[in-house]
Amino acid sequence: MKKKHSSSLPEGAQAAKSLSQVLKESELIKDMVKESADELASVNVILNEEFSNRNRLPEVEMALEKSEAIEIKVQDASEKLAQVNQALENEVKDRHLLEQELTMVKDQREETLHAALHDALTGLPNRVLFYDRLEHGIAQATRHGWTLAVMFMDLDKFKTINDTHGHDVGDAVLQTIAKRLIENTRSDDTVSRHGGDEFLYLLMEMKEDQDAAIVAKKIISAAQVPCDVSVGQLTVNTSIGISIFPKDGTTAEALIKSADAAMYRAKQNKSGFAFASDSPTPQHEHAGKYGM
Repeated sequence: MKKKHSSSLPEGAQAAKSLSQVLKESELIKDMVKESADELASVNVILNEEFSNRNRLPEVEMALEKSEAIEIKVQDASEKLAQVNQALENEVKDRHLLEQELTMVKDQREETLHAALHDALTGLPNRVLFYDRLEHGIAQATRHGWTLAVMFMDLDKFKTINDTHGHDVGDAVLQTIAKRLIENTRSDDTVSRHGGDEFLYLLMEMKEDQDAAIVAKKIISAAQVPCDVSVGQLTVNTSIGISIFPKDGTTAEALIKSADAAMYRAKQNKSGFAFASDSPTPQHEHAGKYGM
């Protein structure tokens, strides 16, 4: 049989009052003690004045002496309680400063980690984070019998934009495209800037290859919408290569390499996108069917 607990205590911070609350309550007690000491002092003054011109009975004399002794003790308690409260207040300040420092360290650590795993220009995951997520995705796909796709994307003739309008305009185009890629990414998928004008897309848990084709068409359409930049509107086309796990590779390197090769075929054929597993002739036909 399980023991029945007569009472249950909350855990963690709920199990004890915070120092701030303790200090607040202690301040209230200090005020009450000080008020009592002041009132007792006033009473003793009145009593002494009342009996100063009379012959005081021994009992009255003893009562007054005890009352004055109690007054001294209460005043002493008030002073000591004030010292304790000052120590508590200092502790609260020290803990508050420590919490601020810890929060700053935590924020700096998170910022450093984010910077190490994300592209500075677009804010997208960088290749390090993409590889990590791809390897994790491969492990999950292997365990559960899933299919996943890697898409390698390249912006067509992007060098011309940089050469004609400058890198600031080129960076603005990359940021715009990155934002559109994010908008076409499911929560379980990952879009990454691989470098330059190249992007990688991890499409998780597909049911069939056509799922990747549908996503590729959406990305191509989204990319073709004119980008509003400082020099006006610029239209960008993209070429996409698609590799499928496990038939086009069982490692992150193999899948990315296969998708990269397929992307170059799509670029050469101006077909929009191509699958790594397609042979040249069927691939041309397939890409022509779905290309934008």
